[in-house]
Amino acid sequence: MQPHINLPAPYQPHAGLAAAFAACPLIAILRGVTPADAADHGRALYAAGFRIIEVPLNSPQPFESIAAIREALAADAIVGAGTVLHPSYVDEVKRAGGELIVMPHSDADVVRAAKAQGLACAPGVATPNEAFAALKNGADVLKMFPAEQLGPHVVKAWRAVIAAQVPLVPVGGVTPDNMGPFLAAGANGFGLGSALYKPGQSAAATAAHAKAFIDGLQAAKAS
Repeated sequence: MQPHINLPAPYQPHAGLAAAFAACPLIAILRGVTPADAADHGRALYAAGFRIIEVPLNSPQPFESIAAIREALAADAIVGAGTVLHPSYVDEVKRAGGELIVMPHSDADVVRAAKAQGLACAPGVATPNEAFAALKNGADVLKMFPAEQLGPHVVKAWRAVIAAQVPLVPVGGVTPDNMGPFLAAGANGFGLGSALYKPGQSAAATAAHAKAFIDGLQAAKAS
């Protein structure tokens, strides 16, 4: 518990994202997925237990893929966009049925645009200054990126000064076998990229990788 830590603004996380994150704190990143295959990969992830999926905007026809996944999955899944670099994309994500904006940076205009549209937002942060600025602008989750560079020791240091109710989510280089030290340091979940999904792989491969991550998370928590 951290009762002495006050957030820079009232923290009211997006209800849908909070519920999905509580069900499974793993965010699937389908960079490079195509609209023709998106729904199949979404279903494979959902069946494995995932409840949060992002399609980076540097994927082919990303808005069509977001729409396809959203249509294919139950309402308790959160589907959104990653690599959102400009606030003008937020409206398009919402029109496609997206509920989540994920960014590699913490641009205040993007965060505010997402919150103004009622969407959840997970900006990328690499310093405490960026983290607290993102929270002030309404961030729901802090995406610690790149996790390979930051490491568990940084997670531990941040956890000492960032309120316990704010999820810290390392992204970058996360595998089924290296989640334990991050969790022990105070991380709450993970964003999963190429170790989960690579363009062109089958939905069966996605299902197998998803199961490995679910099993790895359970093992890390148990230890």
